[in-house]
Amino acid sequence: MTAVLIILGVIIGLVLIIAVIAIALYNRMVALRQTTNQAWSDVDVQLKQRHDLVPNLVETVKGYAGHEKSTLDAVVRARNAAVSAQGPEAAGVAEGQLNGALRHLFALTEAYPDLKANTGFLQLQGELSNLETKIAAARRFFNNAVAEFNTAIEQFPAVLLAGMFGFRHRGFFEVKEEERAAIEAAPTVKF
Repeated sequence: MTAVLIILGVIIGLVLIIAVIAIALYNRMVALRQTTNQAWSDVDVQLKQRHDLVPNLVETVKGYAGHEKSTLDAVVRARNAAVSAQGPEAAGVAEGQLNGALRHLFALTEAYPDLKANTGFLQLQGELSNLETKIAAARRFFNNAVAEFNTAIEQFPAVLLAGMFGFRHRGFFEVKEEERAAIEAAPTVKF
C-alpha cells in the first residue's frame, strides 16, 4: 500500500511540475506577444506621423515643381499604399516603396534652387529626417521583440505548447531585397 502511495505521490508531483512549467511557459509567451504588439504600436505611431507629413511635403514641392506630376503622383500612390498596409510584412514592402518615391522627390528638388531654399520645405524635410530616425529605432525594437518571441515559441519545451495555445511565428518589419535595390538605386532627374 505504501508503494502505491509513493508512486501516486511521484505521479502527482510530476504532474504538478509539468503544470507549473506549462504555466510559466505560457505566461512568458503571452508577455513576449504583448511586447511585440506594443513595439508594433510604437512603429505604427511613427509611420502615421510620417504619412501625415508626406502630403504637406508634396504640396510644397507642387508649388515649385508642379509639372513633375509623375513623381508627385508616385509619392502620393506610395503614401496611400503605406497607409493602407496591414501588418509588419505588408508595411515593410509599402514603406520601402514610399522611401524610394521620397528619394526621387528629394532628388527632384535638386533641380529647383528656390524650393531647396524654401523655409517650409526645409522644415518639412527636417521633420521627415527626424521621423526616419525614430522609425528606424522603433523598427529595431520591434524586430528585436519579434526575434525574441519567435525564439521563445520555437524552443523546447515551449514549441510543444505554442501551437496549441495559438502562438504563431511573427514576421519582421523589414524592406525586402527587391525594394531595397530600388531604394538604393540612384534616381534619375529629368529637366
